[in-house]
Amino acid sequence: MTKLQALPTPTSEGRKEAKLPPRKVSRPRSPAATRMRAILKHIILILSALLMIYPLLWMVVSSLRPNDLIFKEPGLWLTTFEASNFSDGWNALANPFSTYLLNSAIVVLGCIIGNLVSCSMAAYAFARLNFKGKKWLFGAMLLTIMLPFHVVIVPQYILFSQIGWVNTFWPIIVPKLLATDAFFVFLMVQFIRGIPRELDEAARIDGAGHPRIFLQVILPLMVPALATTTIFTFIWTWNDFFSQLIYLTDPDMFTVPVALRAFIDATASTSWGAMFAMSIVSLLPVFIAFLLGQKFLVKGIATTGIK
Repeated sequence: MTKLQALPTPTSEGRKEAKLPPRKVSRPRSPAATRMRAILKHIILILSALLMIYPLLWMVVSSLRPNDLIFKEPGLWLTTFEASNFSDGWNALANPFSTYLLNSAIVVLGCIIGNLVSCSMAAYAFARLNFKGKKWLFGAMLLTIMLPFHVVIVPQYILFSQIGWVNTFWPIIVPKLLATDAFFVFLMVQFIRGIPRELDEAARIDGAGHPRIFLQVILPLMVPALATTTIFTFIWTWNDFFSQLIYLTDPDMFTVPVALRAFIDATASTSWGAMFAMSIVSLLPVFIAFLLGQKFLVKGIATTGIK
């Protein structure tokens, strides 16, 4: 047998080393440069915040000015203090402003209850039940989000007029009991889909049906989504002007947005100071609701899977 000759191994001199691109060494920023960069960011944010909040501050200041100086002095500095605008605005219309606040509270409460009950039940059906045409109905429901409200206002007005509901709160509240706000249905569907199905199966083993599973298992876990629906419904309904202007014609039935519109008179002088004062009063419930429910609002949106 012949001995196999070992193959020569390449030496380090003959080996071609791979040429790597030179590394860019990032120099750490000095503390002074980092501090200056942070200061510039905060200055830009503060200026942007002041620019956005300026109209609100101007309205607050204008509510404390005499009516003839509101548009003559556009700045935020008060030269005269007119606190009587609040008392004049409170009693300027046919009824005290508390009547319109109460009417808005009734409408808002009815809409909140309607959306919470109907939208949660519809969302549970779409998320947990299997029925024929489920995907098509869910898609049709999502298409209604893109449908402008002004498209359906005429047939709705004709319908409510024929049954004698014009100049009542029913045309505003009753549609909420039928899960007409597809946005909230979709919001709750996405939230329920994030709840493990093992909880449903465990409840079903214990003999629970769909009503009991919905009420005792799913609904207690939907608190963030329900809180988000409550806050959005409150803000949208409280600030709604168009539908309330269409259906409410009696001054005793006016809500806050319609009552604020009554301050503007095309044939006489407008009480701008009183109107701005009552606008501040009407903004307080919205501000308080957002302040108290901000944590639930962020948590509800962050956990619904909307991306």
